[in-house]
Amino acid sequence: MKKKAVSSPPKTKPSTRQPRERKQRNLAAQVPRRAVVDAAGLLSDLRSLIQSSRERLAIAINATYAYLCWQVGRRLLRENLQAGRAAYGKQILATVSQELTAEFGPGFNYTALTRMARFAEWMADEQILATLSQTLSWSHFVELLPIKDTLARDFYAEMCRIERWDVRTLRRKIGGMLYQRTALSKRPQGVISAEIAKLRDGHMSPDTVFRDPYLLDLLGLKGAYSERDLESAILREIEGVLLELGTGFAFVARQKRMSVGKDDFHLDLLFFHRHLRRLIAVELKLESFQPAHVGQMELYLRWLDKYERAPGEEAPIGLILCASADAEQVELLQLDAKSIRVSEYLTELPPLPLLRARLHQAIEHARESAARRLPDPKGRR
Repeated sequence: MKKKAVSSPPKTKPSTRQPRERKQRNLAAQVPRRAVVDAAGLLSDLRSLIQSSRERLAIAINATYAYLCWQVGRRLLRENLQAGRAAYGKQILATVSQELTAEFGPGFNYTALTRMARFAEWMADEQILATLSQTLSWSHFVELLPIKDTLARDFYAEMCRIERWDVRTLRRKIGGMLYQRTALSKRPQGVISAEIAKLRDGHMSPDTVFRDPYLLDLLGLKGAYSERDLESAILREIEGVLLELGTGFAFVARQKRMSVGKDDFHLDLLFFHRHLRRLIAVELKLESFQPAHVGQMELYLRWLDKYERAPGEEAPIGLILCASADAEQVELLQLDAKSIRVSEYLTELPPLPLLRARLHQAIEHARESAARRLPDPKGRR
């Protein structure tokens, strides 16, 4: 009897699954495990990149447009608006503005072209333009052009660059007659020009920092109030006060205690000015300025110079803020040599014409006094 053939199991292909899985596990072991992505950090970095690029783009656009306006203005001055050709120049300018407006829009109408010509007339130094246009937009320059006093215009332009005012802040500073309220405006024109040149080099002096009077109407003080009320209001509205003082001011202390011998004294307010690199001691007085206030401030300044002045800082400066001050008294005391300034503060603003007239008188008086102190070129007494 024949034996039945036993069928062998069908041959199957060897499985490759396990070797493939082992291979993948081996590769995974060789590749370092990725760290968990810091989504918040990534988002912050990307935002920073985008924002900085936008800022650089805005600066480039502003600088390019301001330079274009300057070039257009310079070309117009050279060709059409020279002395003796005013009528002909206006006629040509009207024709050119119509063509440019039709092609490029209202930014090149007659008024705009006239403004560009005035801009080129003012901004004679191309290097100064290059520096200012890194911070100031064409809208800033448009706000500055109506200022008739060239020195005042230069002052606002440089302060705008240093303190990075937006257009609205610049408009408010001009409207508040900041230049006329600085000690700088009371100096001879040669001194003002020299100080503005220092501003362009990044150096500020006390004459460009301190104002007289200070406009503190934002404090909302009405009727009777005490020195403590004034002090508290200043601290309550510190942001607005710092804008009036200037962006270089940083608040340090209130009622700064100073121990001298057996007595304790308290300075009302202490600030630090970043550009001057000096401590600024501020004393508030509800009454009119009295010469006796000077001795008190001198004591404070000497104490600060001895105990608070840090290496690399200049000597402290004192500011006596009072309700009113007699200009002749302040002048006779020669307070500049003592690093002391006296300024009035106004918690309620007078009518603008009255304030303008008052500042004009103060400037004229200060310049006449400065002229009297200058040596006579002929040697006369």
